[in-house]
Amino acid sequence: MSDHLEAEPTETRHLETESVDAASIVEIWTDGGCKPNPGPGGWGVLLRYRGKERTLKGGHPETTNNRMELTAAAEALETLKRPCKVKLYTDSEYVKNGITRWHEGWVRRKWRNASGDPVANMDLWQRVLTAAKQHQIEWLWVKGHSGIVENERVDVLATEGREELTL
Repeated sequence: MSDHLEAEPTETRHLETESVDAASIVEIWTDGGCKPNPGPGGWGVLLRYRGKERTLKGGHPETTNNRMELTAAAEALETLKRPCKVKLYTDSEYVKNGITRWHEGWVRRKWRNASGDPVANMDLWQRVLTAAKQHQIEWLWVKGHSGIVENERVDVLATEGREELTL
């Protein structure tokens, strides 16, 4: 599956990227959640490159929704084998805003938020930022549970990741 992803190819195609350069873009869909929050949690990822797909999932016995959302993004970006152009879709405003708006201030304030308190989930934010450094990423927010096929798929993967903890 090229240098980007290692998985068996599938022919399913649900989202067409509008760019002429679409073939060189890795699409990533992420989701995470807990039931209850905090509590057992799971995360899911769908990576798509040149019509081929790979899915990832996992879980943690005691965590939060935000930690699972961040873990999904980190796992996805760490999977890429070389620098890529990426469109990363998340239904988490926390992830989207943190990575596109808030993190520069946190770094400037030595990982303190505007109130001077330590940034929540700093370990995962640093993991995402480290994994993102080598890539050109467009961070895109989508509304969760709104019928977007890819978002629904990663929601199912996140649920499976959480449920597999109890098997």
